[in-house]
Amino acid sequence: MQRLSRKEKQAKTRSSLMKSAAKIFCRHGMERASIDQVAEDAGYTKGAFYANFKNKEELFLAMLDEHFQEHIEEVERAFADSDESPPEQARHAAADFVRSLHADPERSRLFHEFIGYGMRDEDFRQELLTRFATLRDRFERVYQRRADELGLELDIPMDRIVRMVLAMADGFALWQRLEPEAVDDRLFEDMIELFTIGVGVRGGVLERT
Repeated sequence: MQRLSRKEKQAKTRSSLMKSAAKIFCRHGMERASIDQVAEDAGYTKGAFYANFKNKEELFLAMLDEHFQEHIEEVERAFADSDESPPEQARHAAADFVRSLHADPERSRLFHEFIGYGMRDEDFRQELLTRFATLRDRFERVYQRRADELGLELDIPMDRIVRMVLAMADGFALWQRLEPEAVDDRLFEDMIELFTIGVGVRGGVLERT
């Protein structure tokens, strides 16, 4: 078996620590979870933790960056060039989002842990907002590229459209956790499809130029 390089070993250690942290943070909450618990679950020493992360907050942010990158990649795949109409594509993108929530339920719980922690820690809140701004900017570019491909004219600023979509996605993820028997998977698909049609009625976004 080929031996891993030092860089590969470090990447493997960081990945293992972040995977264990996701479990520990979801189980105990970000404030009550300890570095010892994370390191032990990953099979490493506390020294290995500090060789990769300065503190828990730095680990939080690394996990958040990974979470957002995965989310961006999902959106880019969903909005790849397609012959579907905007409402159809929006519905399928919503279905993909819901499937990702079910495939990795810890990711949704962890995201809400990030939000809760940010509400209690001002420095972390600012870091969170900085990353949200980057996420929205990436989404705006993806959405605008697709609108341009379809020859669509937008009367509503793209940044507001992106904020609306993110608010619906985050609200859906929260309420499905709280009331899964009432907030079914199709609800989000219906929301996003109706939103796309509604924006089209108001701003003419479904009219090809």
